[in-house]
Amino acid sequence: MKLVLAGTGASGAIYLQRLLDKIDASAHEVHLVLSPYARQVIRDEIGELRIPEAVRQQGDKTMNVPFASGSARFDAMVICPCSMGTMGRIAAGTGDTTILRAADVFLKERRKLILVPRETPWNLIHARNVCTLIEAGALVMPASPGFYSRPQTVADVADTVVDRILDQLGLPVAGAYRWEE
Repeated sequence: MKLVLAGTGASGAIYLQRLLDKIDASAHEVHLVLSPYARQVIRDEIGELRIPEAVRQQGDKTMNVPFASGSARFDAMVICPCSMGTMGRIAAGTGDTTILRAADVFLKERRKLILVPRETPWNLIHARNVCTLIEAGALVMPASPGFYSRPQTVADVADTVVDRILDQLGLPVAGAYRWEE
């Protein structure tokens, strides 16, 4: 599978870290793009992102990446966390950064685009942008952790969201988000 992972400036760096921890980058082609604000939030929240060696890091100010063109075949893009500002810019069709251009390509090519907003509460503009994105073909998965599995750590709580993302990608899931009696 060829994947693009991106992070923007919303709180929730732990979700991106857990996603990187759980995707086998040696078995899949994984590209990572971080916005400048994502880098700042990552520093504030978790210090440093542990990026597996096989993950290909890309800048957010270049269009010289394969997934910024519809002619390159990629399977999915996940923006996690996805700020409401980024969602609004994607909904408006802007493409002035690598992340925004790639999201636009995934929508126009009808490829899987998963957006994981963490912000709450939403205002009407946020809700309308989410509706626009869903109508355009994106899958919006708010980072709303579940507690059926009785998570014991913060990582366990984050994994209830990350495992659902992996499930949507068709990748192996440990099953943490599924409630078992």
